[in-house]
Amino acid sequence: MPAKAAGGPPPEFEPETDGAVPWLFLCPSLLSVAVLVLLPFLDAVRRSFFSAMSGQFVGFKNYAAVLRNEAFRLAAANTARFVLVCIPLLLGFSLLLALLVSAVREKRGIFKTSFLIPMSIPVASVVLLWRVVFHEHGLFNALLGRLGCAPVNWLDSGGTFFVLVFTYLWKNIGYDMVLWLSGLTAIPPALYESASIDGAGALQRFFRITLPNLTPAFYTVAVLSLLNSFKVFREAYLIGGSYPNQSIYMLQHLFNNWFTSLDVDKMCAGAVLMALAVFALILLLQRLWGREGPG
Repeated sequence: MPAKAAGGPPPEFEPETDGAVPWLFLCPSLLSVAVLVLLPFLDAVRRSFFSAMSGQFVGFKNYAAVLRNEAFRLAAANTARFVLVCIPLLLGFSLLLALLVSAVREKRGIFKTSFLIPMSIPVASVVLLWRVVFHEHGLFNALLGRLGCAPVNWLDSGGTFFVLVFTYLWKNIGYDMVLWLSGLTAIPPALYESASIDGAGALQRFFRITLPNLTPAFYTVAVLSLLNSFKVFREAYLIGGSYPNQSIYMLQHLFNNWFTSLDVDKMCAGAVLMALAVFALILLLQRLWGREGPG
């Protein structure tokens, strides 16, 4: 076999093509998902078609009972309102912070770490802090009093909803900011340099370069923010208890109350409806991303 000429191109690296190796590494994760997520969900779907008392098949009666339940309607409306308010605010503020942090040349890691600190603080400690701040005789009302405004009972009125929104934003804004930063760093700097040479201003560069190139990151941030918005039970429970003000009575409260009263059939039917709603929202985001994204 003739030797290759000296100085020629190095041989290309051929990766391992055995398809069994990746699946071998994926098996523990897939097994965990199947046992801890998929099987319990399938069991909940099965239970939603049976009576919890007699064990008889009842078809869609549990779903009809859930949809007629006033508490479910209130909790679903509050949860939908929470998602519709929080997701746009979180996406907008976290993107703004990411743009500001990306403009910092030195000690950028300090800012990233500072905004991630709220995620490392236990929820109970965070809620205790905000209960002190937003108490009827707390710090926020004291500040309003100095401005000549009347005190507001933030923890037992319609304002409780905004306390919950603020708590959610404060806790998750750093996480979303880091996700946006990963998308910003993937944009080639040459695009901005060429636009500057052509006389494009800051707003033109943002709308013509930054936003279009952040489309893949937008899908990821939006989906993760949506999923996190359904995990606010601890915050809502610690702020208002099992039966809080109606403005923050969420689906998680209803499921907890059904669980304590052993209404397993209603709880499973409600959980299936909630899962279908989340799945539909994710499909909608994916379809929008597919239309606007690359490819």
